[in-house]
Amino acid sequence: MKLAVTKGKIGVRPDIAKPHPGFFYEVGEERFRKLVFDHYDSIKTSDIKFLFPVFDDDDFAEAQKHAADFLIEISGGPDYFTQTRGEHQMVGRHAPFRIDEASRVTWLTLYIPLLEALVEEGVSEEYIQSFWNYLNVFSMWLVNTKS
Repeated sequence: MKLAVTKGKIGVRPDIAKPHPGFFYEVGEERFRKLVFDHYDSIKTSDIKFLFPVFDDDDFAEAQKHAADFLIEISGGPDYFTQTRGEHQMVGRHAPFRIDEASRVTWLTLYIPLLEALVEEGVSEEYIQSFWNYLNVFSMWLVNTKS
């Protein structure tokens, strides 16, 4: 398993493959939500916290839920995000935020220890890698500001 960050370039949107659905089924919905919530909790003390509503507990909890719903759906789980938020349109949803390559790298890097912990819980490295590959490329799409 190689959780390496690929360098992105603003405006470049490489082809993207959804994570293998086995990732969602091996992790399970409850653990999947914990993964995303733990990631958001790590953001609270990071240098990208300014991109998130860290000072409003309700808004922050809502952002966590939306992120978990989206990633669960994209990974083959129930379509919670579409039911509550409509079409994905993630580039447009993130357009109001100034996301540069350095912020993207921080956001991704915060996932690494959380995904590595899943190996110890028995989740297939192949499935974890497919989820990482999705995050790595998907996050490139959201960069909208030069560093």
